[in-house]
Amino acid sequence: MRKVLIVDEVHPSMAEGLTNLGFEVETRTDLTLSEFVSILPAFDGLVVRSKFKITAEILTDTTLTFIARAGAGLDLLDVEACLSRGIAVFSANEGNSDAVAEHVIGQLLSLAHKLHTSDTEVRHGLWEREGNRGFELKGKTIGLFGYGNMGKAVASRLSSFGMTILAYDKYAPSADYPATMEQLFKQADILSLHIPLTSETVGLVSIEFLDSFKKPIILINSSRGPIAPLEPLLHGLRSGQIKGLALDVLPNEKLSTWSPVEKELFAEIAAYPATIFSPHVAGWTTESYYKINEVLLEKIKLHFSL
Repeated sequence: MRKVLIVDEVHPSMAEGLTNLGFEVETRTDLTLSEFVSILPAFDGLVVRSKFKITAEILTDTTLTFIARAGAGLDLLDVEACLSRGIAVFSANEGNSDAVAEHVIGQLLSLAHKLHTSDTEVRHGLWEREGNRGFELKGKTIGLFGYGNMGKAVASRLSSFGMTILAYDKYAPSADYPATMEQLFKQADILSLHIPLTSETVGLVSIEFLDSFKKPIILINSSRGPIAPLEPLLHGLRSGQIKGLALDVLPNEKLSTWSPVEKELFAEIAAYPATIFSPHVAGWTTESYYKINEVLLEKIKLHFSL
């Protein structure tokens, strides 16, 4: 019987679903890295979220046939090493795209209508109407950088807002809202990032990148933090090129390890009223917690023709 190791906290339906597919399942969320590496050769499958980075070295002595990542991004997996060893890799982008889309739109609406700042003011006894005058999304142009599951989910919802939608994807061009990067630079009022973290995209949002936009933009990043380093974001806020910033991700999400420079950069960014943050929870809803498992189990079932 094939054995599967679950090393991260996932919805209980994962273990149940794998068992129903005929796998022997062991859940070990308490493992240290060395313990994980030592027992991994005994398993045929692995379910992981973000507890460990799966490198080529870790895979050296394994006989894994698949790795299922309970989430969207694969930046914590050496996919090339997996494929070279015949290890199938599954992700669950479809499982949390609805959650990400709603979160992105929630952040955008909060910035547009100053909901985050006006709420704080009213709680502190301030009733400032003119200072909290917002703007409407209707008639604005949003550029979607990346048009996979997340980008498509955002577009489908914003299409009812009366916005112009432009979608740029180098590897999967949009048939619905096709655009070049030059069009995004020229026309976008809002830019929402929906791209994976790769060697090509790390540090993509640079000072030069931001200065390429012809209008001040609202920038939303719900993809991966290292795509948009803090230094250029602060430059964009200082120069007025970024008029609103919504971040669900940060370059370093282990806040307790921040250097004095990181602390200072973030403090300066957070001092701007037109900024809003959340702790990497865009795809983290009650529903997506379960749907991610559904997606992965279906992919595993199809792969093994079970």
